[in-house]
This record gives sequence, C-alpha cells and structure tokens, in this order.
Amino acid sequence: MFNLVLFGPPGSGKGTQAQKLIEKYKLVHLSTGDLLRNEIANQTPLGLEAKKIMDSGQLVPDEVVIGIINNCLEKNTGATGFLFDGFPRTLKQAEALDKLLVEKATGINLVLALEVNENELVRRLLERGKTSGRSDDTSEEVIRKRFQVYSNDTAPVAAYYKEQGKFKPIFGEGSIDEIFDALCKEIDSATAKQ
Repeated sequence: MFNLVLFGPPGSGKGTQAQKLIEKYKLVHLSTGDLLRNEIANQTPLGLEAKKIMDSGQLVPDEVVIGIINNCLEKNTGATGFLFDGFPRTLKQAEALDKLLVEKATGINLVLALEVNENELVRRLLERGKTSGRSDDTSEEVIRKRFQVYSNDTAPVAAYYKEQGKFKPIFGEGSIDEIFDALCKEIDSATAKQ
C-alpha cells in the first residue's frame, strides 16, 4: 500500500494534480472536505455530529475528522493506497493520522508539497474567484490571510514529516504537465524503494 500526502497552500494546484495522480496510480482520493460532505449527505452518526458542529460555526474537531478518515479506510481495505488531500493540516492531525495508520498496519510513505510564490498564488486565486463562486477567492486581503493561516498551521507538519525523511518540496510553477512529471518522479522513486 502506498500512502501519499499532497500539501500546498490554496491555489497551488493540489486539486488539479490530485486528480491526475489518482488516475495514474489508482489511489483512493481522501479529501477531508469531500468526506465530511459525504458523511453529512448520508446522515451517518459522524456526519450528523459534524453538521451540528459546523452549523454552530465551529471547526469540526480532529477526533471527528479522524473517525471519518477511519470509515473511508475501512470501506477501501483493498485499495492500492490513499492520496490525502488537505489533511493533515496541523501537527496534532499528523500525529493522529500516523497513529490510525499504524493500527491499520500501514503509514504515510511520502509527503509532496507544492511550493508556489505568494504573488502567483494570489493571481491564480483571484482568477479562479471569477468563475468558482467561492467568495474566499475574490478578496486579496482574505486570500493573504488564508496563506498566513496555512503557513502557521502547516509549517510544523512539514517539519514533522521532514524529521521522518518523507517530505519533498516540489516547484509548483510551470505547466500542469511539468509539475505532474515532477510529482511522478518523486512517487516513482519512493515506490521503487518499497
């Protein structure tokens, strides 16, 4: 089983690259946002709990998110691996994910971080905001605040995986195919070592 974390600030191209990687490597896409929406739509106990929390304006606690990830792992026991997209975002989440994966006799093999200049990210998000319908993509001030939160929360996660020798930065500017090739090169190198 090969488990990959795809990291990067808003606008770095994670969504675009995740779809291409899932297709090529036959990984199960584990996007916590999508999983939460799915659990809520299916009115599972965890989904109902998450909805109640979200409706009150709170962030869904790590325990609930880990529970939802556990459900996804349980439903996909025959998977060749998972692509974790947008998770873990904090050091506490990374530690909880590692603990869960150890219980499943697996672990994170590689963490790829798309690195893009902040001005380029702002340009991309403002452009996306014209068509995405996402209000958080239309204000440069809001976008820059999101980068600050991302940087503060995820820097410790990057350090955590660097200590484990699993973290690889990827230059996230250029054509979609150039970035995809750089990601594939790292994945192929990591899988060859398994």
